Amino acid sequence: MVFFEDHGVEEKESFEFFTLVNENFPLHFHRAYELIIVNEGELLVTVDKKEYLLQQNDVAFIFNNQIHEFKTVNHSNITIVIFSPELIGHFFMNAKGYIPENNVIHLREVPDLDTLNSIYWQKSFLYDICGRLVDHTRLTPVEYSSKTKVFYKILLYVDKQYSYDCTLKAVAKDLQYDYAYLSKLFVHMTNISFTEYLTQYRISQACYLLKNSQQTISEIAMNCGYNNLRSFNRNFKKITKLSPSRYREIS
Repeated sequence: MVFFEDHGVEEKESFEFFTLVNENFPLHFHRAYELIIVNEGELLVTVDKKEYLLQQNDVAFIFNNQIHEFKTVNHSNITIVIFSPELIGHFFMNAKGYIPENNVIHLREVPDLDTLNSIYWQKSFLYDICGRLVDHTRLTPVEYSSKTKVFYKILLYVDKQYSYDCTLKAVAKDLQYDYAYLSKLFVHMTNISFTEYLTQYRISQACYLLKNSQQTISEIAMNCGYNNLRSFNRNFKKITKLSPSRYREIS
């Protein structure tokens, strides 16, 4: 499964970071830039089908719209930094349409991100990373095929319409493509059907709302595109192995 996250779509300067321990995260992409910093242990990071084994003080610099995932190897403690392209506007404008040949750099010492309490310190840190990356590797032109562009359009449509009656037929009509072509393309790119992906996406959004909102389970189901609470509960348990109420209780 590949899914789109809305980091960076607000097109304003934003900077956030958080620590994860022994976590895995599936294939996804977003408009924001991302740094994956390994504090301890080992992490297997895949970026546009390239695999990197990261160790302590290694940093993966993910460009916007690069498809990536990471998996813990035995043990990992990592920091994720997600920031809008506008925060490093000069680099962003010059790097548009390019990606690194090698996404990974090594730092002798990782700064304490809690001390970056102003936008100036944040920009200083990020531009230092940009400089190290450019010194370390070449930036090469992105060569997205027409199929990849169509695939991204499907994912973006789901991101906007998942709360509503979101079907592949509606996508085909909106994008003005043949339904059968989009169906085959989606399976080819993800190894799952559009319906399976939509279900996974809706349940992932439901998990977020269960953790981070006071909405009732019925409200969450409706906001995630389910008119039938029984269907929502069934799909939620199938994917998470827990009921929505139990998931909220232990989150």
